[in-house]
Amino acid sequence: MSEAAPRYQFGDISHVLEALVSADGTAAHAYANRASSGVARDALLSLGDLADAAYYLCMLHGRHPGVIDHAATRSADNAARVWLIEAADAFAAERAYLAQVTVAAGPAPSTAGQSDCESTVGQQRHALDMLAQSDRRGCAMGAAMALVLDWRAVRHVLDIAAVRAGLEPHRCHLPERAATLDVARAVGGDDAIDRAMQFGARQLLNQHRGLWDLLAARADVRARQN
Repeated sequence: MSEAAPRYQFGDISHVLEALVSADGTAAHAYANRASSGVARDALLSLGDLADAAYYLCMLHGRHPGVIDHAATRSADNAARVWLIEAADAFAAERAYLAQVTVAAGPAPSTAGQSDCESTVGQQRHALDMLAQSDRRGCAMGAAMALVLDWRAVRHVLDIAAVRAGLEPHRCHLPERAATLDVARAVGGDDAIDRAMQFGARQLLNQHRGLWDLLAARADVRARQN
């Protein structure tokens, strides 16, 4: 984990979630930044690299039920109910968009160790399923909120892949950052729940960083092959 990530402090779970996503989320990863920067349009990352990202993101988040769907079945918090419904509906549209981008960008480029990579991402998907189905109150909500907060940066990568593949990016309807943090404050406030939310968020972000690490390694392997 990044040294920049804050240690837990009671009563400020919304600030903790925001700081975790900023320090350890997709936007803080060097390879994801290469993909989402405007320079990527000038082939800093090839369409093949972007297709690789879309393919593995689809493996991780392209199936239903996902993290948010599982969290919706685990949460009994009235304060979170409307947010969960809106987030689940919006992420269903994101899954469809992810699938569309994956098809348009083309197959993942052939890379040494392909089967091992797919096995690794399959294990990541299983880890997310288990996390989002945790009986520990707050854990699934923390994971769902981290996904929604981090997805904005993931979306930048997908949108560039879409443009490079000739698609018009779709509007994202996931809850806005401020609304998500408001719900975090409403659900949190209890020490045990806040710790569980933080744990869920950290684990979700760990899986995202692991995926970007894997994609960066795959790009390096391809570069050495050329």
